[in-house]
Amino acid sequence: MAITLTEEILSAARGGEPQALREIYESLAPSILAYLTGKGCEDPEALCQEVFLAVFSKLEKLTGGISGLRTFAFSVAHARMVDDVRQRKRQPVLAQFDPQADSRFSSSAEETFLGTGPGVTALLEGLPRRQQEVLLLRVVGDLSIEETANIMGSSTGAVKQLQARALRALKGRMERGEVPDHERIA
Repeated sequence: MAITLTEEILSAARGGEPQALREIYESLAPSILAYLTGKGCEDPEALCQEVFLAVFSKLEKLTGGISGLRTFAFSVAHARMVDDVRQRKRQPVLAQFDPQADSRFSSSAEETFLGTGPGVTALLEGLPRRQQEVLLLRVVGDLSIEETANIMGSSTGAVKQLQARALRALKGRMERGEVPDHERIA
């Protein structure tokens, strides 16, 4: 059953009446959702919810009656759609690595650094993610503490602490024999 919005419903919604807010949502949400879906938004349902959060927060200042409400709701929906498109353009498309398609003939940075053996991944296994990141940036990436801190959005002190903890953990693993001799880092 389609709800016909009236000025009375809008007035009650401005007063925070839950049923009136529900009626506005049920009246406008299907067309807003269809608009966002038709524009190819990644998560149209979530964007639709964002639209109504914005609309409901501005109801008291809204002018133009029911027509103004519809116009404002679709203006917010359009803005959320544009934001969604921009966000997706900034995010790289992730692709699965296919070793069969990798035609490199030179050794990888990991092989150059560690020689043969399981490699960096096996050595770093079990370390917290941030410690792994520091070691990869500092040792494999050959970056300075300052460069590493900048990339990670941390202070240089935090990077130094993470690096020291990671190296202590690796040393402990080596001393306990958890890392075979051919995997040890000089």
